[in-house]
Amino acid sequence: MSAPSESGAATAPGVVPAPCASKVELRLSCRHLLDRDPLTKSDPSVVLLLQSQGQWVQVDRTEVVRSSLHPVFSKVFTLDYYFEEVQKLRFEVYDTHGPGGLSCPEDDFLGGMECTLGQIVAQKKVTRLLLLKSGRNAGKSTITVIAEDISGNDGYVELSFRAEKLDDKDLFSKSDPFLELYRVNDDWSEQLVYRTEVVKNNLSPVWEPFKVSLNSLCSCEETRPLQCLVWDYDSRGKHDFIGEFSTTFQEMQKAFGEGQAQWDCVNAKYKQKKRNYKNSGVVILSHLKFHRVYSFLDYIMGGCQIHFTVAIDFTASNGDPRNSCSLHYINPYQPNEYLRALVAVGEICQDYDSDKRFSALGFGARIPPKYEVSHDFAINFNPDDDECEGIQGVVESYQNCLPKVQLYGPTNVAPIINKVARTAAAEERTGEASQYYILLILTDGVVTDMADTREAIVRASHLPMSIIIVGVGNADFTDMQILDGDDGVLRSHRGEPALRDIVQFVPFRELKNASPSALAKCVLAEVPKQVVEYYSHKELPPRGFSTPSQEASSGLAP
Repeated sequence: MSAPSESGAATAPGVVPAPCASKVELRLSCRHLLDRDPLTKSDPSVVLLLQSQGQWVQVDRTEVVRSSLHPVFSKVFTLDYYFEEVQKLRFEVYDTHGPGGLSCPEDDFLGGMECTLGQIVAQKKVTRLLLLKSGRNAGKSTITVIAEDISGNDGYVELSFRAEKLDDKDLFSKSDPFLELYRVNDDWSEQLVYRTEVVKNNLSPVWEPFKVSLNSLCSCEETRPLQCLVWDYDSRGKHDFIGEFSTTFQEMQKAFGEGQAQWDCVNAKYKQKKRNYKNSGVVILSHLKFHRVYSFLDYIMGGCQIHFTVAIDFTASNGDPRNSCSLHYINPYQPNEYLRALVAVGEICQDYDSDKRFSALGFGARIPPKYEVSHDFAINFNPDDDECEGIQGVVESYQNCLPKVQLYGPTNVAPIINKVARTAAAEERTGEASQYYILLILTDGVVTDMADTREAIVRASHLPMSIIIVGVGNADFTDMQILDGDDGVLRSHRGEPALRDIVQFVPFRELKNASPSALAKCVLAEVPKQVVEYYSHKELPPRGFSTPSQEASSGLAP
């Protein structure tokens, strides 16, 4: 048993998770750590680093466990796991001296361990000796890492506990209680799920609410035994046991719904010694809310269709299509960049659209019969039905369109975003997860109507749609990165923030020599996450599922 958390964890920039990876939770504990403090025991924490391009990058950090040589850490590391990659990890243990548990140069290095995520996943539980920087063993110090696959988890739970009339363990003041929640495993070992903060000098503490995945709480088995322990905190690590109780998540839900979610906090030693002993206080579950989390595949398998629209840049900066130097030049032996990007992305999307009909639009050209500039025309020249039959139908319409239009300008894309958004808005009003829209914009330069485009994207972030922009050619696309919210929240010119990051910008030249599958993987990488984020925000389950959250009201108000 270890002390409560005293610090949060900082996530390093530059480690960008991909949405299609399996997710793995890592839980850490150490034994026989070196004691670097002359008057007390070490105050250990663990730093997790991931090797990226030959460099170690800090990913996360555990809380500090005060005055303990055998810490069990409450902090859980969540990582994306790729079967096809070697993901090298390094765990570094420090005796922490910084204020509030933050790292500082005075921290003492207690040992480190390197392994791959694949090794941990394959073995599920890895225990290794900690090594000093010299390569020698750090005494008998070990670190244990336990892995759990949470890719198929069934959601997460919000919990909040309080207690009443706990035993007073302190001579000159009241107890400083904290609560630990453990899951009982199949082998009857106990796995720490969560440790609350310490509430000082209080026999009726109210602990802060917390969230845990259902997988972490009970391995998604609602009848799995859970053990709750209450302690009186001691700064030297010698915490006094107040009492405990057993329950299950199923019992928690039932009792909370009936307004009877309270348990006697029992100290077995007192129960044996004292004839009239009843309890050492009462623990009350004051809040419980269960959220079901759905995956991209849940929505797709529930019947959600992905409607694909392509928008092609027909501005004059592309060059005369009859000239072999033009980005629109049709080479019978080698498809141009517009066609390569269109086919690579479209062939993925068509698998999720039952009618295999795709809207194909153009912008920035003078079009017949009056040859007026248009920024949202159908490339099949049918204003009443801009859809083409399959990807091949889009390709044919594009090739037939080129000789009939006059490339012009400017590069305005807001009209096309607004056009798709109007369709998506009509879908939103159905209140079902039945249709999601992907707009692929292929352009050779920075958009001219940047303010209007940002405004359109911010409005579209509230709708079931994603926007992929592929920069074709060798133009300077620096300003286009603004539209991709990876570096911060995109805002309209009026300062309104986007609800979600729905834009992915990719310069085609960076993937020029990549296979079509690699191109599609890069371009579509964020779409599954964006689909789930939208429907989760709207609290819309996949069709055929019940509502995504369950909440009951307890009569046990504090």
